[in-house]
Parts: sequence; C-alpha cells; structure tokens
Amino acid sequence: MDDNPVMRAITWFAEHFIGLFNASAEQFLGLASGILPLLMVMLTAMYAITTWIGEERVNHAIRWAGKYAVTRYTIMPFLAMLLLTNPMAYTFGRFLPERYKPAFYDATVSICHPITSLFPHANAGEIFVWTGVSAGVTAIAPEKYALLAILYFLVGLVVIFIRGFATQWMTAILIRRGGHQETFQKYDEAYAAGQIQGGVA
Repeated sequence: MDDNPVMRAITWFAEHFIGLFNASAEQFLGLASGILPLLMVMLTAMYAITTWIGEERVNHAIRWAGKYAVTRYTIMPFLAMLLLTNPMAYTFGRFLPERYKPAFYDATVSICHPITSLFPHANAGEIFVWTGVSAGVTAIAPEKYALLAILYFLVGLVVIFIRGFATQWMTAILIRRGGHQETFQKYDEAYAAGQIQGGVA
C-alpha cells in the first residue's frame, strides 16, 4: 500500500489538510491571548472617552478640523478613524461641503493601515497589514518596534495629506470640466445655511 502513488497522495493531502487547520487553531489561540483583548479594551476606552467628552463636542471638533485643508486631510481623518474606527469613520464626511467629500474619503481610507501601528483598534479587521510590516523588525531588532510604529504613522499622515489635497484638486477640475459649478454652488449655499447631510445643523 505504501508503494501506491495514489494512496500516498491521498495520505499526504489528508495530513496537510488537517495540519492547515491545526496551524490556524494555534494562530487563533495566539490572537485570543494577545491582540484580541487589547483591541476590545481599546475599543471600549475610545467609546468611553467619546461618551465622557460628549458627542456634541466631538462633532464640534470635527467640524473645526474640516475648515482648513491641512487639518481636513490630517487631523479630521485621524480623529474619525480613532474615534469611530473603520468603516464608521467615513460618516464624518457629512460635516464637509460636497466638493470636499471625495478628498476626505481618500485621506481617511488611506490612514486605515498607518493608524494600526499605534491604535490597532481603529482597523482591527486588517491588523495583519501592520503585523506583516513589523514582522521583520520584531524578529531582528525588537527594540526598534516603537520607532517603526511612530515613523509608519507619521509617514501615513504625510501621505494622507498629499492624497487629500491631490483629490481635492482633481475634484475641482472635474467639477469645472463637467460644467457642475452651479450645482456645487447650490451645495455650498445649502451647507453655509446649515443644511448638513445627516440632519445635523
């Protein structure tokens, strides 16, 4: 029976098929005793902080951050992802005029992974991206892990500003080329009158 290539192939497949699930179970146990409790505690802490500060104050801070391009594409996406996490963070776009929403979305979706280096709860479903980036440093020079996390996050802030500003510029070009200036003028007037999407005045 050992010489039968078909049986050897079936046996090899069965062993490795079960081995795949054994390895998955070991990985899950590692997560359950490591990152999962951290994520749950951080999520609870963020929700508690938001509750203590008050939703109205949080909304006011976000609206202030949306006034200027520098803060609109750095602080606003960061706070949105930190406080609401992915994918709820994008709802903060309702505080912006229509012409800035595409750029805000671009900046916010681009901070999804850099933010996990310091705040893994913000995008827990894709924490594997940061663990993959940091795996080599963790294995070779674990004392540099914190430095890598900070640099990864700071570079992310620079990138989201560039992407947000570039997308805002491209949106303005498309509005002009498409002849939609009057439509967006009406959106701007409605926004200035306090008609913010989502029913928040």
